[in-house]
Amino acid sequence: MHRPMDEPVHEVFPSAVRPHPAEQAGPWPTASQAGGLPDPARVDPAVLGVLLARHGWQRRGGAPGRYSRWTPPGPPGRSTSLLVPDTTAFPDSEDLLAEALTALARSAAPSAREVLVSLAVPSDEIRWWREVPDPLAGTAGTAGTAGAASWTGAEQLHGAARQILLAGALAVRGRAGYHGARHRRRALATLGSVLIGPAPGGRDLTAFVPVEAGRPLAVRLYHALHAAREAVDYQRATGGMEAFDSAVEAGVSRELTEAVIALVRGSEGAGIALDWAPAAGAPDGCPAHPEPVEFSPGDLPALRRAGARYLRDEPAVTVRITGAVVRLRRSGPRGAGIVRLRVLAGAEVSHVRLELDEEAYRIAGQAHLVGLPVRVDGRLESRGGFRRLTRTSQVVPVQVDEEERDRLMKSLQENVDYFEEACTGE
Repeated sequence: MHRPMDEPVHEVFPSAVRPHPAEQAGPWPTASQAGGLPDPARVDPAVLGVLLARHGWQRRGGAPGRYSRWTPPGPPGRSTSLLVPDTTAFPDSEDLLAEALTALARSAAPSAREVLVSLAVPSDEIRWWREVPDPLAGTAGTAGTAGAASWTGAEQLHGAARQILLAGALAVRGRAGYHGARHRRRALATLGSVLIGPAPGGRDLTAFVPVEAGRPLAVRLYHALHAAREAVDYQRATGGMEAFDSAVEAGVSRELTEAVIALVRGSEGAGIALDWAPAAGAPDGCPAHPEPVEFSPGDLPALRRAGARYLRDEPAVTVRITGAVVRLRRSGPRGAGIVRLRVLAGAEVSHVRLELDEEAYRIAGQAHLVGLPVRVDGRLESRGGFRRLTRTSQVVPVQVDEEERDRLMKSLQENVDYFEEACTGE
């Protein structure tokens, strides 16, 4: 399930972030539904062992040097154990791995599915958790209300996780105290391969970030979250906000502070932990086993002040934008008017709004009629999310090839009502 990029942040799970297969209703997906089991010949037993331990499986003996026996989390004796070879040097190693993978695919334990996902596509794992008191503890006859509370908590956790992932992806594209609409499309595109897990009771959630496509995102989030934690500690100890200024270089931004606020709000505390894919190892400059980062309700005032500071201090940007005119509007048949451009080049935003004088408005209208984009100089204002262009000048049509012109003319036909408004002055 995908949702539009401009949908509210409290959506059930991130737009441009795919739900983990475990999010599907009903029983766990079969191997065929999930695209088949990992090839046993390509599975490293050491990697499998690390993943099992990471997800709470217990090693309970075995034949030293040959294989180990693993049982899933929870009370013992309720599930079939796994036999995992210690190496691939023995003739039956591949057979044991195949049996272990099949048993994982048939297991009802959620952790079994997560292990298979990490084996199939080597992924860094990001885990969020919230310490949420149960308001219904000790209350009888409220099962339906408890279910509603859990759904709300899961929705809030998914929304906060989406914001944090997006903030990290934006920081990969560029460092800024406030990104607004800049880089948003490309940042969302980088999240297309991320798998998101279930959030039972709204308390715990895991995202799998493939190493090949998403390692820069995981690394940037590691640095940004720890920098945010250090900046909050500095502010609470000294009252100064200077640490938040230097934290921008690590990837901290208004988007990240708002995301952490959304994660912590309504809880007794929350945290984020990151584990590197064992098949890829730790990236340069990062510890092999990163410490979790935790935030409490007492951190929220500092985070809110930092977000407001980032929004206030991020400067406007001088740009030269080439864009297709998709909307024109003015109050009468003559005078200045408002134009909306779909940005083709010059700025990392999808659309901008600008006010033009009568002559520039006429040029924009004529370019719209014949299917030509326009080029305009101006300042992209941070207020409004870098969606407004001010101090505009040099509005001129731009020649394009026939294919692009046909595409722009099609866009004109799709937005003909907007243009009629501009012509009639309504």
